[in-house]
Formats: sequence, structure tokens, C-alpha cells
Amino acid sequence: MKSKNYCNHARIKKNYPLYKTIDANVVFDIIEYCSDHHGEKFAFQIPVSGSEDLFKTYKEFKDEVASLGTFILSKGLKKEKIAILGENSYEWLLCYFAVLGSGNTAVPLDRDLPVDDLLYNIHNSGCKAIFCSALYKDVAEKLKERDSGIEFYFSKADMNEMLEEGRKLIASGDNSFSEADVKPDDLAAIVYTSGTTGKSKGVMLTQRNIASNALSACRNINGEGQGVLALPLHHTFGMVANVIAPLLFEATIYMTTSIRNIQADMIKIGATAAFCVPLMAELIYKKVWATAKEKGKDEILKKGIKISNTLLKFGIDVRRKLFAEVHEALGGNLELFVCGGAPLSEKMAFELTSMGINVLNGYGITECSPIVSVNRNFANKIGSVGLVLDCNEVKINNPDEKGVGEIYVRGDNVMVGYYNDEEATKEAFDDGWFKTGDLGYLDEDGFLFVTGRIKNLIILPNGKNVSAEELEEKLLDEIGGVEEVLVYDEDDKITAEVYLGQAAEPEAKEKVKKDIKRLNAKLPSYKKIAKTKVRDEAFPKTTSMKIKRNYKKKK
Repeated sequence: MKSKNYCNHARIKKNYPLYKTIDANVVFDIIEYCSDHHGEKFAFQIPVSGSEDLFKTYKEFKDEVASLGTFILSKGLKKEKIAILGENSYEWLLCYFAVLGSGNTAVPLDRDLPVDDLLYNIHNSGCKAIFCSALYKDVAEKLKERDSGIEFYFSKADMNEMLEEGRKLIASGDNSFSEADVKPDDLAAIVYTSGTTGKSKGVMLTQRNIASNALSACRNINGEGQGVLALPLHHTFGMVANVIAPLLFEATIYMTTSIRNIQADMIKIGATAAFCVPLMAELIYKKVWATAKEKGKDEILKKGIKISNTLLKFGIDVRRKLFAEVHEALGGNLELFVCGGAPLSEKMAFELTSMGINVLNGYGITECSPIVSVNRNFANKIGSVGLVLDCNEVKINNPDEKGVGEIYVRGDNVMVGYYNDEEATKEAFDDGWFKTGDLGYLDEDGFLFVTGRIKNLIILPNGKNVSAEELEEKLLDEIGGVEEVLVYDEDDKITAEVYLGQAAEPEAKEKVKKDIKRLNAKLPSYKKIAKTKVRDEAFPKTTSMKIKRNYKKKK
């Protein structure tokens, strides 16, 4: 089960200590710490259509969270479930941290879900109120028709009024927010899974779960500087990796409006780091190569990568000078991509890292708040998902002769269970260990490798097991022109469905089929791809930009 392991020894620092951070078991304590220590520094840079960007300092953010939290408590919402529905925005963040800071429980909703699914999540969690963006007012009206007993607050349109009311209450001596009794084991959030099979499940995360995960991630990675927020905030990865951790890094977070704008936004702010899903890094990677080819410099770029890696073997790092033009095209300061949420192309990670943009892959799952492991700034083994965070431990259950088995996790970041679903909770644990459903192994250095999901295993009639993700990675790395791919079993045959981009010519479609036949020649007989389909449109995706593997079943 060896990866290609593009990494060389020059990138792994031996006895590399963890970074220092604070101790906190309650999420708002992190916000208070950041305000106390970074007070007048800008925490957020917010683009405003037709106007100059709006900036918010760490102190302003903390004070506005406290004001909104006071408003919430004044409405009699104490120890209640409060949903948040809307696009990424500064107001969304205020709502989330005010709900948690007031001792209530946040229910972040996926804004792209059908109304019936949203209503199920709202009712299942027992929400008493919803903060809703004005952009989703039509959805809110439909929800009101179905359930008139829920209180709605329009987070953007009415935010100034809510904040002003909260400020007045505080000025008059209302200390309800500052004195809110919030304990580490209190329920902080109920996060609903995507529900790819049957109804979605509400993952119960405590204050300790979320706080411990963010702090542990900061001990593994240094991501200080300017960052972009592009991940959806209703996903725990977006909240922990794209907001809480950067605030601890004393970063200024730019709230990008679309992942398609990510390169322009990086240039605009001179971004130093990006926490993202692989698709975002892939967009940058393809742009770099497309620009090089357009300028007739792609061969020079290839030679530069070889020179860079030869020098790195001897501890000589000239990447920023050697690839100065690449860095300039990305704003001049970009040093780090931290990826999670989907499999990452080793070729892409290797080449971007060779150019001086370190790509650190990680692994997580919502039930683990969500980060389980991540590569480090100077301990990056490409092909792995990094070293296990110190807030949890990992074991490989029932490993085969190659050391591959199901990844089990336990620790401070692991959920307390699924809301109102004792049966599913019981099934999810084995003697205190959370069963991730993912397959993987730990190498001799303690790096975790994920080889696929149990439910995505292709079990052939001859009894052989094939990882769909393994073949997908090979196709992305070795077949030119493939932008997206799914591998699955169809009529007991391994089938690869690929998307070549909007401008794919008929010749390209024929060429990819021939290239897959050539790839087959290098594969064991039981892993050979028997059928190839070329689709004309990109695959349907979740809001975290993962391909919906079950899209075929929904047709």
C-alpha cells in the first residue's frame, strides 16, 4: 500500500515540536482571548458591492458577538436550539458565535437543501428560532407556512437593529451574556450530515469538541498572515479550519464571495495561506500550468521543478526565486494550502510544493469536529493525510496483511452522538472508538494514509476488493485532460466516468479512452477499468465541493 510518496527528506524536520497555543474548552473563550491579545488588528475584511471593503477588528468582532448574544438572551432563548440559514457572511459568523456564547446550541443549515430537508433538520433538532439571510427570505416564507411556531430573525437586514438593542441592554447593566453559564460539555452545535443514504443525522458537538479541535490544529500548523474564507460555514471544516484557527493565528480573514474568485481575491489581499478543499487548490494549479503554456514556458516550468527538488535534497531552498513569476501571479505572498474534505492529487501537491506553495493535506469527518490529522509545515509526507492531532488518537481496526483496516478515532474532539438517534449512535461506536467508515493505515513515522471508504469499495465477483478512490487518483494524476472522475461498479464491471471540461473536443474524448487503455496495461488484472464514460457536464456537487457519489441513484 505504498504511495508514490513525492515527498523528499528535506521537507521533514526531525523532532519538530508542536506550536504553542492557549488552553480553552469553551469556544467563546477563544474569541475573548483573540480580542484581548489582537484587539485593534483587523480580524475580517469584507467586500461590499459598489463600495470599499469593510474591516472589523478583533475587539469589534467580540463586542458585536456579545451584543447579539445579549439580544438573543433577551428574547427568552436560553439553552435552546437556534438554526442559521444563509450564505457565508460576517453576519453568519456573528450569529454562530453569539448562539454558542450565550449557551444556546447552533444548528447550521445547508442553504442548498430542499425545503423538505431543511424542515426535517429544523424539526428533528427542535429549533425555536432561525437566523436567516435576506437572500433566503423565500425559503424562510415556505418554512413559516409549514411551521408558524418558529421565530425568524433576518440576520443581515435586521442585524444593526439587533446589535443596537444588545448594546443598549449591556449599557443598562444587562450582564446576561457575560455571565452565561457555558460549560465544556454543553452542546454547542448540531451539524447535519449530507444524508446520502436515508435521512440525515444530527451530529452533536460540544463546546469542548470544537474548541479542542481548533486548538489542536493550531499546534500542528502555523497559518498566520492573510487568509481567504471560501469554505461553506455550515460545514464544521469551514468553521474550524477557515475561521477559528485563523483567528488564533492572528490572521486577517477575507470573505471571498465565490471559490471561482479565489485567485483574484488572493492577489487582492496578498494572501499567505488558504484553508480549502482540493478543488480550490486544483483551480490555482490548473491556472498556473495554463498560463505557463500560454506563454510558451511550460517546459521551463517542468525543468524548474526538477531543479528545485534536486536542490531541496541538499537543503537548498530557492523556490520563491526560481518561481517568482508564479508567486507574483498569486499575489506574491502565498506559502500554504491546507486541504481537506476530499482526496487530493499527489501530483498537484508535489508540483505546487516544488514551486514554494506548500500543500498540506489533512483528514477529518464531521463526527470528529472535524479534523483528525494533518500534515505540518515542516513535516509533510505527500500522499498521506498527516500526523494525528493530539486532541485524539487513531487506531487501525482489524488490519489486513498490508496494514489496512478501518480508521477508528477517540478523543476530546469526537462527538457525543447523533441527536435523537440512539441506535445510530450505538452503531457508530465500538468500545468507545468512533468508527469512521474509512479505510487506511499508519506508516512507521506515524503518518496516516486513507485508502478509501468502506461503502465505496468495489467488490468484484471473484472476491477481490478495489478502492474506487485509488483508481480515481490514478486517473487524475496520469490521464491528461481529466478534470473530474468517478469510479464505480456497474454490472460487475469497474466503470470510470470522466469529465474533461466544457471545451472538450471529440478528439479529446477518444484520446482519454485510449489513455485509460494504456493505464490498464500497468494495473493488476482485477483493477483494470472495463468501461469508460465521458460526460458533457461537471458532476453534481455538495456545497463543500465534493462530487455527489450517489447522484446516479437520484435520477
